[in-house]
Amino acid sequence: MHHVLAVDLGASSGRVMVASFDGQTVNLEEIHRFKNQPLQIFDRLHWNVYSIFNEVKNGISIATRSFENLHAIGIDGWGVDYGLLDEYGELLALPRHYRDTRNVQAMDSLLQRWSTEDLFYSTGIQIMPINTVFQLYAEQMENPRRLTRARHLLLIPDLLNYFLTSEMSAEFTNATTTQLINANSGRWDKELIRKIGLPSTIFPSIYPPATLLGTIIDHDLMDNAIARSMKVVRTTSHDTASAVIAVPGESEDVVYISSGTWSLLGTVVRKPIINEQTKKYNFTNEGGYGNYRLLKNIMGLWLLQETQRVLSRQGISADTKQIISAAEHAPPCLSFVDPDDPRLLQTGDIPQIIRQICRESGQYVPESIGELTRCILESLALKYRWVLDQLEELTGKHYEAIHIVGGGSQNQLLSQFTASATGRRVISGPGEASALGNVLVQLVALGEISGIGQIRQLLHDSFSYETYAPQDQDMWESSFHQFKKFVTTQLT
Repeated sequence: MHHVLAVDLGASSGRVMVASFDGQTVNLEEIHRFKNQPLQIFDRLHWNVYSIFNEVKNGISIATRSFENLHAIGIDGWGVDYGLLDEYGELLALPRHYRDTRNVQAMDSLLQRWSTEDLFYSTGIQIMPINTVFQLYAEQMENPRRLTRARHLLLIPDLLNYFLTSEMSAEFTNATTTQLINANSGRWDKELIRKIGLPSTIFPSIYPPATLLGTIIDHDLMDNAIARSMKVVRTTSHDTASAVIAVPGESEDVVYISSGTWSLLGTVVRKPIINEQTKKYNFTNEGGYGNYRLLKNIMGLWLLQETQRVLSRQGISADTKQIISAAEHAPPCLSFVDPDDPRLLQTGDIPQIIRQICRESGQYVPESIGELTRCILESLALKYRWVLDQLEELTGKHYEAIHIVGGGSQNQLLSQFTASATGRRVISGPGEASALGNVLVQLVALGEISGIGQIRQLLHDSFSYETYAPQDQDMWESSFHQFKKFVTTQLT
């Protein structure tokens, strides 16, 4: 029996999980879970990366008390955010959060100097204010001295790996989310970096996933013999790249939705698809495990999480089971929002913003918790249909089924709405897809499994899945035409 640790970091929580592999099946057990909340200081939004690292170490310590033969550890997390370190390897400031308001202004300013076309055709990455390229430009506008002092840039999973091992490097799948990797070479785009005016020396060497990084040398863990013996693996450190590995399709020719704070809808391709249509639809080509992920970012369960947060602060009980039940009993298809409306990107009173959007567009204004929740879930499902239509146009393929993986796969109502809105069969699970993909790549790095073919068999043998069939097709088709008209009007 082999045991490895997966550290899976999400935008609202982190998990440390132990995977047990007996040669035929793999089993995941959650050892430690912790909240991961943004830290607001004045008007700036940060990640408390020191607290995150401390929780990771707590998880390692807990695991070593229960398992005597932990062979390796790998860290995956969200993309785009980074830490800057000085010549002594010390952080110059806490990493900023991708939802920080400075990024929108920076994107607008940079795109006046560097065209959308040039940026997309160089990198193959969709234009979004959260991308590292715009965050660094915001850094340049806000505090150029900090960039001048910086000697190293590390994305969040790479930064935590550095804290564990003292090794500085970049892992390929996460590096591509920066919009600073050349789509043809797979290396840092030195011309783009030079033209934007960023210091080229801060970007570390890039390594592929399923490679060994080193061993743990953290002071607090050095007395722990089990922790000292563990190998630190460069897994697919972008959480979506890890989640896609855990999609249980029989081939790569599948559609997935990695459902969590964000919804990432796409498919796997052998090489980036960079043309006028992908630019028009703002699709992205992010690095994967031996492939690329042609996908589109859609706002996800963040809308529900923020709604719950606001209601809770108002003293209103809003646990997930309760609001989903209320949504099931609310009238269908009363009003819609575009989940990707810029007003829904930043933290704020999401229920009031939704009501404002509905009021401005002459729609029914949802008031109850059930109506708000149903509006969010139906809007997400209809946006999935919109993006799926675009994906099929880009690839020239028709997809019979959609695989939903990640935490959102456990939302049965959203899964059913997705099947009905798209008219496709939905296969839901596994729920801990990012952690599972992380583990599978570690097992490849350790030589325990051979590659993607054995991964698919292992997924088939280890897990069961829920299937949803389309319902109420006439109602959902009519609602999609209304939604499409609404979003088109909003965009113009």
